[in-house]
Order: sequence, then structure tokens, then C-alpha cells
Amino acid sequence: MNSKYDILIVGGGAAGFFTAINIVERNPKLKVAILERGKEVLSKVRISGGGRCNVTHACFVPNDLVKFYPRGEKELRGPFHQFCSGDTIEWFEKHGVELKIEDDGRMFPTSDSSQTIIDCFLNATQKLKIDILTNQSVQSLFKGENYWKVETNVATFSCQKLVMTTGSNPKVWEMLTELGHSIISAVPSLFTFNIKDKRIKDLMGLSAFANVKVKNTKLESSGPLLITHWGMSGPGILRLSAWGARILADKNYHFVLQVNWLNDLTFEETLEKLKELKLEHSKKAVSKKSPFEFPNRLWESLVLASEIFEDTKWADLSKNQLQNLANQLTNGEFQVNGKSTFKEEFVTAGGIDLKEINFKTMESKLHPNLYFAGEILNIDAITGGFNFQNAWTGGFIIAQTIVN
Repeated sequence: MNSKYDILIVGGGAAGFFTAINIVERNPKLKVAILERGKEVLSKVRISGGGRCNVTHACFVPNDLVKFYPRGEKELRGPFHQFCSGDTIEWFEKHGVELKIEDDGRMFPTSDSSQTIIDCFLNATQKLKIDILTNQSVQSLFKGENYWKVETNVATFSCQKLVMTTGSNPKVWEMLTELGHSIISAVPSLFTFNIKDKRIKDLMGLSAFANVKVKNTKLESSGPLLITHWGMSGPGILRLSAWGARILADKNYHFVLQVNWLNDLTFEETLEKLKELKLEHSKKAVSKKSPFEFPNRLWESLVLASEIFEDTKWADLSKNQLQNLANQLTNGEFQVNGKSTFKEEFVTAGGIDLKEINFKTMESKLHPNLYFAGEILNIDAITGGFNFQNAWTGGFIIAQTIVN
């Protein structure tokens, strides 16, 4: 079977479908197919956002939106000026899907079901007569004079323009390396930290707004920190893991995490505050109640870690104990030994080197008529709908480029 198409899209995920639909809506005469190696399409869309599909984020200013991308910040500025979160909302509305904004800015379909997004895409591809071919695992890519040949385990296809939206697929990256593209090797991004430490041992489920740093690096982040039964998680930790994806991989996920439980208070400021408390609450037991805005149980644990007994009164604190406590509060050191994957939102840092892409068109700078969208590129974001927004924007630009 040798099937000829105008445009072939390899990868039946979010970016692939969005690209295909936008192309054929602009020019219904084009013959387009999506090749998917699995037996199902859109499987990542199905599980994203806990099965609700976090479509985008309510951040409508391109220059602000790019700040959520540890890799891709500079490159996405132009594309986001062409197609941003507001355009995404409008696009889905036109296709019969209404989105809603949650308190944290994440946007979901009002149905709270990823099936709504899947149905929207499947109905559109059916209406536009886009071929969806599953169980097609690409074995080789061949570039002819002015066509592309794609061989799968079942058939050979040819097309004039080839769009790659295969996500973090090492096999495809390898084929693109043979075509001269450089691949930045994949490492996990968005993970939680494994920490065994008696200070947090029985505090599972507690959360505090903290500043976290990786010792002896410039990596730093602030945000809610959640204590889990395996260590630490929460937005502050996930952000640190995303921006530090490469550095932490090089350390083999063994490093010292410095936690300031008071977020922006310094050691000196905290020491002063503790001295004031010593005068104010002289007759009260130190460990009883947290004088700061975080849970009492955490305060109690840090007091004990500062070598202060449970019934010690504020008046009886020595200079040394005050310093220990200020240090535990603003610069607690925790040994991290390994990482855990964050839910099913597995994101990798890595992919095609961004220097080899023209971000005005999403076309390869090495090969005309070869385009990329989504996570196949060395672009990734923290959670919150940003990875999908990158997919929609890339797909939109490719469609615009190909059809114009």
C-alpha cells in the first residue's frame, strides 16, 4: 500500500490533531492523514488534568505566559503573539466547547471531562475527512526531491509536507538525528523529592508556603510545599524540579535542599523576631503554638530539631537555642535521595534543539517542508495547561504557514 497525501502528520496526540484540523479548515481540498503508533489516539489528552484535560491557562499576555516554560521561554514569545490562550478559548468555543477558569488559573472544559475535548477533535476530523490511521509505527523517514516518504510497520506513505508531533519519542528522535537534527537528550522534569528526615516523618499532608533552594546552585523557587510520605512535593518543589531538570539529573537526584519555611524572612530578621517573642511570651512553652503562619505540628517538629525540649519556656531559651531555631526556620537542610514521578503528568525536558527551528513557521531550518509541534521540541512547562498551549500554538502556526 502506497498512500499519497498532501500532508502527513506523525503522532495522534493534541498537537497532531490540532494541526490537522486547522489545516483542512483553511483548505478543505488538502488530503491529510494522522499516523499514530498506538491503537488509540489522544491518550495523553484523556488522562491529563486527572481526566478533566487542563486545556490552557488564563494567562493572556504572551510576555507573561512564556515565563512558565523552563525551556522555550525565549523562542515562544513570537508564536504566542500569533496564537495565545485567549485564541485557544475562542477556538474551542467556535467548536462547541466551553472552557472555565479555576481559582489557580487553570482552564478546563465546563463538562470537567477530557472526553469533551476528544469528541471535539474526533468529530472535526471526521467532518473534514482527515484519515486517522492507528497502529502505524514509523520505521523510517526518507526525503526525496520534493516529497517525503514515511515507512511504517504496515505501509509506505508519501507526502509533500511532513509534520512531526510525536512527543518525547526516542525512536523518532533517532530518525531525525539521521536527517541531521540535533537532539537534546531527555531528562525528567516535574518530579517530587524523596527525603527521609525525622523532622517531617509524621507530617504527611501538611503544607506551608516556603522558599526552596538547591545548595551550591542558583536554583531557587517559592510556593506551597507539601510534605508527603516519601518526602516533599507541591508547586514550589515541582517548579524547582522543572527549572533544575538538567542540573538535578547531573547530580543523579542526590543533593541538599535548603528550605526557608518563612519564605522571605532572613535568618537575622527571624532571630530578632524570636528575641521579641522571648520577651512577649516568656512564661509560655515554646513548642505549644506556632507564632508564624504555618502549621503547629511543623513548628513543634522544628522546635525539637533545634534541641529545645517540649516544655521549655520562651524565657529559658539560650542564645544558642534561638540561633538553632532561626536556622531551622530559614535554612533547614534536607538530604534528597532520588525523585518520584508527579502523578501521570509525566513531562520530559529534551527534544529537538530549538536553534534548528524557525519559530515564525515551526519549520525545520535544515529541511524545507518538515514541521514540528508540541513536546517533540526541547520545550516544556510546569503544570497548569502550559504544555497544551505550546501544542495548540505550534499547530496553529504550522497550519497558517502550510495553507498561506
